[in-house]
Amino acid sequence: MKTIRTVKSKTAPLTSSSRQLPLKIIDFVEGARAIAPSELEANNITRYHVTRFYREQIVNSDYYDQLKFIVEPSFEEFDSTGNLDTSGEHDNTVVTGFQHKYPQTGLLLATDRCASYCRYCFRKRIVGKDSDEIAADLEQIGRYIENHPEMTNVLVSGGDPFVLSTRRLHEILDHLLPFPHLSSIRFGTKALAYAPKRFDDSTLGALFERIHDAGKAALIVTHFDHIGEISSDAERSIRSLRARGVQFFNQSVLLAKVNDDPEILAATFAKCHQMGVRPYYLFQGRPVKGASHFQVPLRRGLEITRGINQRLSGVQKTFKYIMSHYTGKIEVLGLGPDGHVYMRYHQSAAQKEIGKIFTRPYLEGACWLDDLPESNVEQS
Repeated sequence: MKTIRTVKSKTAPLTSSSRQLPLKIIDFVEGARAIAPSELEANNITRYHVTRFYREQIVNSDYYDQLKFIVEPSFEEFDSTGNLDTSGEHDNTVVTGFQHKYPQTGLLLATDRCASYCRYCFRKRIVGKDSDEIAADLEQIGRYIENHPEMTNVLVSGGDPFVLSTRRLHEILDHLLPFPHLSSIRFGTKALAYAPKRFDDSTLGALFERIHDAGKAALIVTHFDHIGEISSDAERSIRSLRARGVQFFNQSVLLAKVNDDPEILAATFAKCHQMGVRPYYLFQGRPVKGASHFQVPLRRGLEITRGINQRLSGVQKTFKYIMSHYTGKIEVLGLGPDGHVYMRYHQSAAQKEIGKIFTRPYLEGACWLDDLPESNVEQS
């Protein structure tokens, strides 16, 4: 039977001045290392935390050698360059804990906690910490929504909203449901992979009924990156909530060493489709400090997406290969014979950009829009 490393800490002997902070012995995927807490903080190393359910799920799967990288720390995190706000979340925050980047969508950061912590998280600056970016004044957020009738939906995210009590989720709804211009409420969560028994809570039914009774659609955006994460408990919970009228979409992140394989992702999306979960986005990994080693070159990403589509039926091909850039959500379309990457703005803060096709010359190894030189070749 496979074994799994867990992060253990213990004080190590000091080797120099007694004024130094104690070192910690941390078990990484590659082995143990003695590290000062200040070094962990300086490199933005997210603390290790994983549910027993998920630990057992990946150990007992045939995919432990891939899935361990999702939750277990690696030495590569120390050399992983980037920044902590790749999508301009600070610039799009209009009220503490509430972002309004795209006209139709509001994003509410409900918590800075998750059931488990993903090593590739693009909100490493927030999760597992006492963040000041979390929604505190729901009334103020409600007033902002009321004054922006162009907003048609709100995504409740974090962290993971389902680590909160159902009572707290009702309090959030108190400040979203009164507005007739909101037609849907979405919840983004990986708890169906990490802690699916959370959805056995009988009181959640009333939560989604409130949304329906208010004349709005209730949506859950799941986060399955790999078929090995989809447990029988998760499938049962999804089918139960679908019977209550909850709509499901799935987003995945393309991750080096984890799921950069068209067979794995095709199987993941086919399983989602079978459960009634629509494959929605396949995100290009972001250049996040401490997590950019998960990025896959764009050429390889396009090869993978083509391989996925070759393995799926027409009704299963509902995902888009997306780069969630500072300027908007960019669909990566293909690498042309002219050596250019062809892309399209799927969503943008500037409405005139939505749907615009543009290209940039491809550089071998490029993983992000900013890695590509600008091009004057554009099409509408």
